[in-house]
Amino acid sequence: MKFLIVGAGFSGAVLARQLVDNLDCHVLILEERDHIAGNCHTKRDDSTGIMLHQYGPHIFNTSRKDVWDYVNQYAEFGPYVNRVKAVTHKGIYSLPLNLLTINQFFGKRFSPDEAKTFVASLGDDSIGEPQNFEEQALKFIGRDLYDAFFYGYTKKQWGCEPTELPASVLKRLPVRFNYDDNYYSTNYQGIPLDGYTAIVEQILDHQKIEVKTSCRYESGVEAEYDHLFYSGPIDAFFDHQLGRLGYRTVTFERLDVTHGDYQGNALINYCEEKVAHTRSREDKWFTPWEKHEATVCYREYSQETGSDDLPYYPKRLAKDKDTLQQYVKLAEEQKGVSFLGRLATYRYLNMDQVIGEAIDFSHRWMKAWANKQVSPLFSVKP
Repeated sequence: MKFLIVGAGFSGAVLARQLVDNLDCHVLILEERDHIAGNCHTKRDDSTGIMLHQYGPHIFNTSRKDVWDYVNQYAEFGPYVNRVKAVTHKGIYSLPLNLLTINQFFGKRFSPDEAKTFVASLGDDSIGEPQNFEEQALKFIGRDLYDAFFYGYTKKQWGCEPTELPASVLKRLPVRFNYDDNYYSTNYQGIPLDGYTAIVEQILDHQKIEVKTSCRYESGVEAEYDHLFYSGPIDAFFDHQLGRLGYRTVTFERLDVTHGDYQGNALINYCEEKVAHTRSREDKWFTPWEKHEATVCYREYSQETGSDDLPYYPKRLAKDKDTLQQYVKLAEEQKGVSFLGRLATYRYLNMDQVIGEAIDFSHRWMKAWANKQVSPLFSVKP
């Protein structure tokens, strides 16, 4: 059997390995970029030797032990705790909002229970069921914390008023009433010693997997294969015939800083609307087990995605969801193709979710294939 996979990110790579490890088949992967690993691509900086996160920071974290065990088959991970700082009009604080943030911001010495009662008193009880991001924030944490930490950053990140975003976006940002400043609350967390591209290389290191980079998928080539697995943007698959789905993209400005420590931390968010960039990063802090006198720093800017830009964050506004469902209907008319991953299902996914879904989807697909049943169309239906 021959299978064609479009995209050499984690979705395509994990699926390819699952197929060749469990079926008598050959897999060809087409990747339009000149490298594998998608937006997780990492490489050593030529001048400093620092491992760079080419498309923005990626910290692997998960609570799925099977996913953690899976990636550890292909790489050794170093311990890493993501501690994000936020620059506001009042000063620099830790994110997510925690007991230290609350005490420092309001000049208090609250205990956990006192802080919980205090923050609850800040919320706007007049808001019933929040209908958007802003209402969710005001009901949850009140005006002062919302204006300082979320309003400006959110507007820059998404390019619209927070009232246009669904309330569910804010539910991913916890408030803690202890001094835990770990950005994540998952069971496993770390960064691969040799970077993420090395993991994908190891996953794809199989004699029955062939990868062609700098090779764009063109409709019709799948006719030579038993099945097509597509992990690119679903609207691109249909040549944007129903319009483009909304995404935000990210551009990176490398700073003219080469020595010492620029900011003393990997990630710093800039929450004020008047500051153009959303955050800055200093990549050497992602590998604290390495020692570098030199440094490499970037500022990140969020902007609307043009036809030639890389799509990063799906906006999923009301009009986008309507267009998406129209594309889903078109997909349901297709034969011999399945869609998986972040872009093909138009959802924001972390690395562990991408890997977990690819593993789960491969089991469902292979079971259907073995039983001569209809192949699942989506890894998760959008």
